Amino acid sequence: MQKKVLWLALLLLLAALAACGGEAAVDEPAAEMTDGPFKVAFVYVAPIGDLGWSWAHDFARLSLESQFGDAIETAFIESVPEGPESERVIRDFANKGYNLIITTSFGYMDPTITVAQEFPNTEFIHISGYKTADNVSTVFGRMYQPRYLSGLVAGSMTETNTIGYVAAFPIPEVIRGINAFTRGVRDANPDAVVRVVWTNTWFDPPQEKEGAEALLSAGADVIAQHQDTTEPQKAAADAGAFSIGYNSDMLPFVGETVLTSPVWHWERKYAPVIEGIMNGTYQGGESYWGGLTDGVVSLAPFSPLVPQDVQNMVTEKQALIESGAWDVFCGPLFGANGNLVVEEGKCLTDGEMLSMDYFIDGVLGEAPAAAPEGLGE
Repeated sequence: MQKKVLWLALLLLLAALAACGGEAAVDEPAAEMTDGPFKVAFVYVAPIGDLGWSWAHDFARLSLESQFGDAIETAFIESVPEGPESERVIRDFANKGYNLIITTSFGYMDPTITVAQEFPNTEFIHISGYKTADNVSTVFGRMYQPRYLSGLVAGSMTETNTIGYVAAFPIPEVIRGINAFTRGVRDANPDAVVRVVWTNTWFDPPQEKEGAEALLSAGADVIAQHQDTTEPQKAAADAGAFSIGYNSDMLPFVGETVLTSPVWHWERKYAPVIEGIMNGTYQGGESYWGGLTDGVVSLAPFSPLVPQDVQNMVTEKQALIESGAWDVFCGPLFGANGNLVVEEGKCLTDGEMLSMDYFIDGVLGEAPAAAPEGLGE
């Protein structure tokens, strides 16, 4: 009887040791950081071959690998639909012990918050959203600044005084970009207008191209866009027209008809975040909105087709913005309905820019009466 008791005790001890040393259940929060490489996961809404939005994020991922070497390990999943599927993907990365998970589309906001609550020891960055938590930060850039600069180029180069803009969704971030671009166009050429068509999709190459072709048929000789691919730029090139790229420098992909591109440099923000988490100084829950001075957004090099005097004008305006003496949405500024939006000597606040739901003077197209709250893609 005593031997049976001893054997039973030994078996219970072995079982307890095995349980302590085994893997955590899949629904448990991720473990604290270990001595291994720092693990970073990316969730993309489109394929990295889009040459635009997801391509720019993946370029940042590769830049981080180059910068940190063996100290980090990265992974990504592309073409993840917004909604329940994204929550599954985000949770899977968290279960696998990734230290930082970066979700790169506006529609990933609520799934990111949900998963973050389950994994308090994991840091999350959501791109373009507005919801934060102790371990969830939001990151975006003042893309409206290089948008404005690219508008100066477009307004200077148009001969028909009609510029086309292929836009994704009528949310504040997209509307803000259209308005900033249009302000640049009108500052360079008060007679020019910007005509907008909506695709209601972030990534749909055929539809993006069709939108550009419709604008070209309506007389546009410069095409700009807020989409994920180079299809609008290709449509413009095929028609013998100019274009303005977005997300990445699209000139190498399309040719010199791409006059310039407002571009993202996500690695400029990701790198210090990773360093901060690794050395224990990073505080989650921040809301970051950096501009030209931070280097998170910029204007790509000019095409050789852009005259030197236009380049000089853009350089001067960029210096003015970076000095802090002026910004794109400073008055006087009028809405498309002719009403004064911003008085002279005043500027829109960040909150007013982040909730923008109207077009300014010079835009031809329909903006919603009330756009959804949030930043963008």
